[in-house]
Amino acid sequence: MKKLNIYALIAAIIGLLDSAYLTWVKLSHNEVLCAPGLGDCFTVNTSRYSEVFGIPVAIFGMATYLAIIAILLYESRVDFLKENGTLALFGISLIGVLYSIYLSYLEEFVLHAWCPYCILSAIVITIIFVVSIVRLKREGV
Repeated sequence: MKKLNIYALIAAIIGLLDSAYLTWVKLSHNEVLCAPGLGDCFTVNTSRYSEVFGIPVAIFGMATYLAIIAILLYESRVDFLKENGTLALFGISLIGVLYSIYLSYLEEFVLHAWCPYCILSAIVITIIFVVSIVRLKREGV
């Protein structure tokens, strides 16, 4: 596995763990373990924006990171991914970055509260997006 893909894989694993934790917090109705002064995770995670059609946003995050991990691990073995893995990674991470921008906007201008776990996820998906752009350039896609 190429070094660039390893960075993306590590980032996706971090994102998966982050999303899994936020999913557990949401579904168990626990308060988010958030250090005082580092944000207001409770407000963000209990807002009406923390769900889409009744499904916690964090579950969509888990699905996104699982898809990214699958692409990175299987693109050299699965014919469809051999041909389209780079574009698939780009597309998924682009959607993730755009949605993270939207959620960050909501945190700042609507909720007036920030969640460090959400910020971590935004950073992670941005790293993966940058990796996908570099891969596109290298492969001349």
